Amino acid sequence: MRLSNFTSCPALLAPLILAVFALSNGPARASDVPPAHATERAELPKPVVVAPPVVATQDPLSKLRQRLATKLSSAPAVAVEAGQPDLISVGLKASASPAPEAASRSAAAGGTTAARRKPAAKESTLHEADHPAHWTYDGNAGPTAWSTLKPEFAKCASGTRQSPIDIQGGIRVDLEPVQFDYKPTSFRVLDNGHTVQVNVAPGNSIEVNGRRFELVQFHFHRPSEERIDGKQFDMVAHLVHRDIDGRLAVVAVLLERGSAHQVVQTVWNNLPLEKGEELAARATMNVADLLPADRSYFTYMGSLTTPPCSEGVLWMVMKTPMPISDAQIGIFTHLYPMNARPIQASAGRLIKQSN
Repeated sequence: MRLSNFTSCPALLAPLILAVFALSNGPARASDVPPAHATERAELPKPVVVAPPVVATQDPLSKLRQRLATKLSSAPAVAVEAGQPDLISVGLKASASPAPEAASRSAAAGGTTAARRKPAAKESTLHEADHPAHWTYDGNAGPTAWSTLKPEFAKCASGTRQSPIDIQGGIRVDLEPVQFDYKPTSFRVLDNGHTVQVNVAPGNSIEVNGRRFELVQFHFHRPSEERIDGKQFDMVAHLVHRDIDGRLAVVAVLLERGSAHQVVQTVWNNLPLEKGEELAARATMNVADLLPADRSYFTYMGSLTTPPCSEGVLWMVMKTPMPISDAQIGIFTHLYPMNARPIQASAGRLIKQSN
């Protein structure tokens, strides 16, 4: 066959070339020929697998939560101090509300409103407490208005045996002397907003008309509430007693300008610094030293001279006044320039006096 025949037949030429190659290199071994898949691994580089970006799919609820979280994280933190009950902490939770930002503002506004309302409630409670009616010695709450301030004060206007009175025309009789059983005692001084009051320890008493009355306290008025034949004195001390049945007996000691009074000075030495404060005195006093040596007196049935103006009070007014110095009067005047109830009608009451 001519060479031209081979070249024209490429299908026959290829096996011939392979046979000539095999003869020149010796027989081929299986180990020398790598499998097809190994050749492919050697020749081809390892493919780099790049994961496609994962696009998170969010439902509308997730988007709302994400927006709410972003909003809350950007809000400034509010510090709540311990021990402040008026501060209300409002916790917010993500919800499926169509407008979470509006809900957050509403909750915050609600917390602010509650915090504002709480002190107002306390103030309201405070104003609704049952306070005693405020009465004075002048102005709109003065003696002419006492009966209108509280139902319990009605006697101040409707009573027929009110005190004080101008003691005139008392009949002279052999009155039984008042038996004073006073002794050195501890005491406490109180500025009650109407007068200076001295509360004494138990154990001091008087006996009159066969009844025993325990001394509870004494206090002062300026000028004197009682008058004798029209005369008013600089001050008066009222010694208030109570018997076992609760009935009251008051001994009035008139005070007029003169020398210093030791018992009055002892009280002034123990005045509290604040109204409503009761100060226990270190010293003791004998209330008998407040009384005049002459124990003659006037007596009549009357009332308390301050609200509620209760009647049925036995009054004994010492005829002889006791001296008090200008300085001592000045100290009381600094606290209470005037704390005397006006004179009340005697209304035909029987007044007795010692011979």
